[in-house]
Amino acid sequence: MALMAAIVATLFVLPVALALGLGLRLFDIPLSVVASFGGALNVYVGTVVWWLSAFALALVYAAFAFPWHAP
Repeated sequence: MALMAAIVATLFVLPVALALGLGLRLFDIPLSVVASFGGALNVYVGTVVWWLSAFALALVYAAFAFPWHAP
């Protein structure tokens, strides 16, 4: 279940970051500000935090989608 959540989180982060970057470009806000939580974290650590939050959401999704009762 954790492997499924990791795959979903990894596949989810890149398209969302690209869409967010393009959307923020309209307001002249660099994506690094969002990735670093306004400069509070390093960009790399912020990216890991964003991935971990996507992983937590995907883990909840995997828990509901996992067939707990086999037929």
